[in-house]
Amino acid sequence: MIEALKRIVEFLFFPQPKYTFLNTLVYAVEFVLASYIFFIFLKRFKIKIDKKLVISFSPFVIFGSSLRVLEDIGIVKSIFLITPLIYLLVGLILVFVLLLSLALQKNFKIPCHKTSFFVGLLLSILNLSFLATRIINLNAVALVLAFLLPWLILLKIVKWGKENKAVLLAQIFDATVTFVGVNFFVYKEMHVLPNLLIEIFGPISFIFLKACIIFSVLVLLDKFLKKREERNFIKLIVGMLGASTGIRDFLRILLLV
Repeated sequence: MIEALKRIVEFLFFPQPKYTFLNTLVYAVEFVLASYIFFIFLKRFKIKIDKKLVISFSPFVIFGSSLRVLEDIGIVKSIFLITPLIYLLVGLILVFVLLLSLALQKNFKIPCHKTSFFVGLLLSILNLSFLATRIINLNAVALVLAFLLPWLILLKIVKWGKENKAVLLAQIFDATVTFVGVNFFVYKEMHVLPNLLIEIFGPISFIFLKACIIFSVLVLLDKFLKKREERNFIKLIVGMLGASTGIRDFLRILLLV
C-alpha cells in the first residue's frame, strides 16, 4: 500500500522520463489548479491584474526559462528545476517577491510592481550571465527573426487589443522557435500533442495551427468571459506559457543543447 502511494505521488509531482498523454493531462490539471490558487492570492491581497502586473511578472518568465536551461546544461542539477516542479518553485519565488513588494509599498511607498520587476530582472540577469558565454549558434537568431517578422508586421497592421496581440505573439514565438529547432537543427518536439501535429502536418504548419488556436481562444474569451480580471488573468497565463517554453527552447538552440 505504501509503495503504491509512493508511486502515485512520484507520478503526480515528480519529473517523468518522457511526456505521455496521461502525464501531460495530469500536469495540465495541476497547472490549472496552481493558477487558480495564484489568482485567489492576487485577489486576497488586492493586486490588480493589469499592465503593471504583467510588467512585474515578465522577468520571472525569463528567470524560470533560463533556470531550466541551467539544469539542461548541468550547471545546476535538481528535480525542482524540471517540469512540473519548476513551475511550483518559480511560482513560490514570485509569491514571496510579491509579498515583499507589498510590504515595501505599504511602509516605504515604493510601487509594488517596480520592486517585483527589478528583483525578477536581477534574477534573470544572473541566470543569463552563466549562459551568455556558452552561446555558439547565432544563426538561430536570424532564422527565428526571419520567420517571426511577417507576424510582427501583420500584428502591427491589424486593429486588435494590445493584450491580445502580445499573447498571440508570445505563442507564435514559441511555435516559431519549435519550427526552427525541428526543421533546421534536428531537435525533436517532446510534448505529445505538438509532436503529433508536427508529424502529421509538418513543422511549419505548427506555427499556423497554433496561431489559429490561440486566436480562437482569445476571441472566445473576449466574447463570453465578461469579468475583466478573470479574462486578463487567463490571457496572462496563456501568454506566459508561450513565452516561457519559447524562451527556454530558444536558449537551448543558441547553446545547441
